[in-house]
Amino acid sequence: MARYSLSFRIIQRLLVILLFVGMRAMAAELVSVRSLDEVHSGSLLVEAESGSERRLLLAPTVDTDVRMDITAMVARVRVRQTFTNPSDHWVNGIYVFPLPETAAVDHMKLVVGKRVIEGEIRRRALARRIYAQARQSGRKASLIEQQRPNLFTNRVANIGPGESVMVEIAYQQSVSYRDGRFSIRFPLTVGVRYIPGTPKIGGFDGGGWALNTDQVPDASQITPPMTAAGEGHPNPIRITVNLDAGMPLSQIASSYHPIQWVETRPHRYRVTLAKGTVPADRDFELVWTPEPGKAPRAALFVQAREDADYALLMLMPPEIGWARQAALSREMIFVIDTSGSMAGTSIRQAREALQRGLDRLKPGDRFNIIEFNSVTRLFAPNAVEATPQNLSRARRFVDGLVANGGTEMAGALEAALKDQKEDGRVRQVVFLTDGSVGNEAGLFRIINDRLGRSRLYTVGIGSAPNAYFMREAATLGKGTFTYIGDIGEVRDKMDRLFEKLEFPVLSDIQIHWGSGAETDYWPRPVPDLYLHEPLIVSFKLDRSERELRLSGRMNGQAWQTTLPVVKGGQASGLDVLWARNKIRSLEQQKSRGVSPEKIKQAITELGLKHHIVTAHTSLVAVDKTPTRPADTHSRDAAVPNKMPHGWTMSAPKGRLPQTATAAPLHLLLGMLLLGLAFGMVLLQGGLASQREAD
Repeated sequence: MARYSLSFRIIQRLLVILLFVGMRAMAAELVSVRSLDEVHSGSLLVEAESGSERRLLLAPTVDTDVRMDITAMVARVRVRQTFTNPSDHWVNGIYVFPLPETAAVDHMKLVVGKRVIEGEIRRRALARRIYAQARQSGRKASLIEQQRPNLFTNRVANIGPGESVMVEIAYQQSVSYRDGRFSIRFPLTVGVRYIPGTPKIGGFDGGGWALNTDQVPDASQITPPMTAAGEGHPNPIRITVNLDAGMPLSQIASSYHPIQWVETRPHRYRVTLAKGTVPADRDFELVWTPEPGKAPRAALFVQAREDADYALLMLMPPEIGWARQAALSREMIFVIDTSGSMAGTSIRQAREALQRGLDRLKPGDRFNIIEFNSVTRLFAPNAVEATPQNLSRARRFVDGLVANGGTEMAGALEAALKDQKEDGRVRQVVFLTDGSVGNEAGLFRIINDRLGRSRLYTVGIGSAPNAYFMREAATLGKGTFTYIGDIGEVRDKMDRLFEKLEFPVLSDIQIHWGSGAETDYWPRPVPDLYLHEPLIVSFKLDRSERELRLSGRMNGQAWQTTLPVVKGGQASGLDVLWARNKIRSLEQQKSRGVSPEKIKQAITELGLKHHIVTAHTSLVAVDKTPTRPADTHSRDAAVPNKMPHGWTMSAPKGRLPQTATAAPLHLLLGMLLLGLAFGMVLLQGGLASQREAD
């Protein structure tokens, strides 16, 4: 037994030495990570990659200039991003940035000095190869890719030390109109998204702070580095809006930014930010209200193209006696996000909104509350009657909600959409969240598979919610999307939402030409219509038809009406809007079991034909002349986004850098050796016990 004891002592000492080496490597890595914060105010160090080498560099900066030209219901938006390299190395800037989820990006140009290079639409894989070849050969290049319908990446290759390069993108968008007010939104930053699932090896690494997982295979492409308020470059934004309202207005206002405006001609206005520029930390929203009695009941805009005529139709629901309909008895399920991203202003808005919802319940209604973060928790096992006692307990439950933990949304959705017993009540699910998740596709499948007779209404909370998730979830759930960006909006917006929910909807809407022929319209299916909600549809027009026939169901009864197609105002870009709406409808079919490969092919063809950035087509622009010296290398460096205004959670600091040394391997080895050493100690103890027993 003496030789066993000696052998164990020798092995233990070797393990201690190896473990010390591993821990030293781990400590060195942690020092490297901490150094990201050890920089002067107004600048930031980021990981920069070149082949197998990674090092810390000053992050590229981006200044953005936005110009919106709005004519009635159609907006043409130009976004200029100026990349500046403050370091003394050649870098390839990578900027993950948001756009409206309904934007159809169809134009890009790269400006280098006096040279202007127009972007061309290509299949995504081909565009990526073209960009990579330009980057390697030392030429300036830009690549615009869609990661989500509201999330894009701009890659700019070979920016020299101290050099600036400008990239301009442009998109088409329709204006929103509801509750008698027009509005348009422009998101300014990307929220920190929760990434569920098991990390996976392989797949494209986009350099984000998260690893790709089995549930979010592109996590590294949608998790850019983040900086808090007052830290790093502010990513300043300048916004100018040229508004041709086409009617007298009673009010022009910005929901979250001070503005100034001047009427340049009758019904035409120029709107600018009062401070000139603002930091990119919260969404911009412009709202304009027609004078009483001047609001439109219908609008039709037409664009003539060689292949066809395209149109955008906005129609307020015909008078169908909404106010005379009896208020519905309801089973109301409130779902509230209490994850870490909701900490601060957002959770206060969400609690206030939920309390407002409880106030609107009537005798005979039933309700329940579902809270979720890393786990799901129910107020009651099943929906309860809206009695004074139950409502009092519910208000105390809501007052006690705090934000912390992850965003495991799937369990909450499943809990909200189960137990749908038919009892004569309308079943409505109100979902309050910032939508900061990366696994949207899996959540959409749950909604599609489990919706049943429920209707899902999403309420976006906070200064920069994931509007793509919110809007698509509401569409699949046959409900509506409401956005609350400020605590002062809660009462008004929740009251407007519940006013809609208390009256019947116009559902199962179908559109045909007067002759009975099928129409080529999108989105399809048409969402349910609610009180004060217009129908907005993109058409390919049949020039021989003069009448549209709409049909649907109201209170379980068949309903239909006919509308004359009167030639409307002329507009441009309606073919792009039509294609974008069709692409959105095709994407939704993934949740309904349609072949992904078939959908990919159809979307690719639409993107190439209409010159649109999609999940499968990208814009790429390449300068012909190399500018980087052949004996130098460029390194990828990501541009940080700003943490959304009002968030109190810390900005993610990213993964351990994969340096040219074997430190990550040493870290793993150290952890493994620690486990082995512990096992050896247990084994030695067991043998000693055995000797004592013998």
